[in-house]
Amino acid sequence: MIATNAIIFILVGLFGYVIGRWSDNYLNFWIGDPHWLPDHWIYGLLLIIIGLFVFQNYLGLSLFSFGVGHFISDLKDFLNLKFYGSDNKDKSQRRFWHID
Repeated sequence: MIATNAIIFILVGLFGYVIGRWSDNYLNFWIGDPHWLPDHWIYGLLLIIIGLFVFQNYLGLSLFSFGVGHFISDLKDFLNLKFYGSDNKDKSQRRFWHID
């Protein structure tokens, strides 16, 4: 049971990472890279907080795991304390499987 829960935790976190990378590399260009939207590490942090403090069950663990993956996908902007603004990336600069 513990091994199954650990695998699910890792897979949900990986899914959060993939969604974060997709939103940074594709959705961001699709909506025009607006300067007024917050960076997506903030959404990951909110999901972590909601998962820890609001839901005290399996849903909370899943939200926490998804939030961690989403947060890690934009770790560079968090470390630079970039809260909002355009990424000013070119489509040729897109790399999917890295931490940005």
